[in-house]
Amino acid sequence: MKILVTGAKGFIGKNLIAELKNRNCGDVLEYDLDTDVSLLESYCSEAEFVFHLAGVNRTKQSHEFVEGNVHFTATLLDTLHKHNNTSPVMMSSSVQASLDNPYGRSKKAGEDLLFRYGRETGAKVLVYRFPNVFGKWCKPNYNSVVATFCYNISRCLPIDVHDPSVVMKLAYVDDVVSELLSALNGCETKNGEYCEVPICYTTTLGEIVDLLYSFRKSRQEKTVPNMSNEFIKKLYSTYLSYLPPDQFSYELEMKTDQRGSFTEFIKTPDRGQISVNISRPGVTKGNHWHHSKNEKFLVVSGRGVIRLRQIDSQEVVEYLVDGDKLEVVDIPVGYTHNIENLGDTDLITLMWANEPFDQEKPDTHFLEV
Repeated sequence: MKILVTGAKGFIGKNLIAELKNRNCGDVLEYDLDTDVSLLESYCSEAEFVFHLAGVNRTKQSHEFVEGNVHFTATLLDTLHKHNNTSPVMMSSSVQASLDNPYGRSKKAGEDLLFRYGRETGAKVLVYRFPNVFGKWCKPNYNSVVATFCYNISRCLPIDVHDPSVVMKLAYVDDVVSELLSALNGCETKNGEYCEVPICYTTTLGEIVDLLYSFRKSRQEKTVPNMSNEFIKKLYSTYLSYLPPDQFSYELEMKTDQRGSFTEFIKTPDRGQISVNISRPGVTKGNHWHHSKNEKFLVVSGRGVIRLRQIDSQEVVEYLVDGDKLEVVDIPVGYTHNIENLGDTDLITLMWANEPFDQEKPDTHFLEV
């Protein structure tokens, strides 16, 4: 199948083309501003589906809206008609097409052209009025407030928020692409004469800003956002995509002594905490128990033994652990426990606790195993 994508180097175009290629959907005919215009003739004669994503959404000269959103649409449709190509045509419009401003009027005019083309030729036409779309590869400091804020906040640059109470309707680019692929397969989501992305989110500008600042702060706090919230999960993925390439990594505080080290990795309010424990050869750590805190130990390197004893019993349970055989040992409440390095290299253990460490309520009580 040959698929023509106009606006191929734009935000949605790049994401769509990447997934079309991932799924081996066919030959993708990429058309953008720097494409040889003569190729439009051959592309329009060969295409079996057209994703018309090209357009102008920000300019200093209002006449450029007409040129980019109306004139090029007319050229595209005329060229398809010239070659008697009645393949389906999908067009990206905007919710602003219902507004009386230069951009909105140009998008509405483009819509009208496509609907008329469909009536005259019998071709299937799909018009999507997209809300604000966010995600990776969107150009910051252009026309997306999410992209701009992700870019600036990740770099500790100032942002300008005129009214945090402004309500925004947002669609995630991966959800947009998923819907477009459904349209390619004839399963578009219709709402009257228009098509829509079925998964959208409504929030305020202030809530977005608060979340983005919390993402930046999460590195210092060793926390991760609430991934059970789909919008937060997608916004966090978007934020990370705007990190400067030389700032992908960040250091953790290692608490070290002659026995080795202990380093907190990730804390969550509802899924506990993960830490990395390193024990030198011959070292025993632990010898404490908990009332409510429970843990899971996973040795990933080295050789050792985990010992447990219920505090009102003399019976000691032992588990030999080895990084060559990954297995998790649960540490139940009411059992004092320790871990000893039996090898001649460092013993490295991932430790999960069901709650982040609280200095005021450590729930950790010394008792030899």
